[in-house]
Amino acid sequence: MSILSDTVRGVGRLFFPVRCPVCGGKMPPGSRVVCTRCRYAVPLTGFCYATYNPLWERLSALVPVEQASAFLYFIPGSGWRELIHRFKYDGAWRLARDMGVWYGHCLADSGLYDTVDRIVPVPLHWRKRLRRGYNQAEYLAEGIARALRAEVDRHSVRRIRNNPAQALHRHAERWDNVEGIFAVRCPERLAGHHLLLVDDVLTTGATLLSCAETILRAAPDCRLSVAVLAVPQREFGLDG
Repeated sequence: MSILSDTVRGVGRLFFPVRCPVCGGKMPPGSRVVCTRCRYAVPLTGFCYATYNPLWERLSALVPVEQASAFLYFIPGSGWRELIHRFKYDGAWRLARDMGVWYGHCLADSGLYDTVDRIVPVPLHWRKRLRRGYNQAEYLAEGIARALRAEVDRHSVRRIRNNPAQALHRHAERWDNVEGIFAVRCPERLAGHHLLLVDDVLTTGATLLSCAETILRAAPDCRLSVAVLAVPQREFGLDG
């Protein structure tokens, strides 16, 4: 049966080759997530290997985060931007999970996240989740959890207000747009744990910080770290 499956898969690849979600080129045999060329050219931030990085500095000035990391830079017009849009808007949820696994192995290699035992994806409101069909942050969290061998907690934090998309607001208005949109149920499930709060893209950080503040108010004895997949290079890059 496995030989037959491999044969069918091989024939399928011959007529319908798998394309790299970043550059659109044909994926070489054995490649995962992206092609070999794009894997070597990924605009990594390197934040997961250093506590004192630009993202940690920004977040820790506002909330007590233990560690903070972003995997790659979000560059307008790049293929990596298109990859993120594919799993965020086009239903390619497996890409989010695969990117989470890749990111999670980097977090594990750094040793800075070894004590994380519970991973909390930033939740979507149920209406938005119903419309999209899934929460991409949950799939990122699943992938990261595999590498860190931690539990994903999808239920303790919920989004209680369906606020308009942040992109619809000017920069200064985004903080008002996220006020009071999260709540914690069963805070005892978070108390005393080292939590890793996960989201896909951070721009102003307003949504993520609102979620972090809600968690810390409900479970003040937890330890909180943050992992986002991407941040804007123009704001967080060393040359930006």
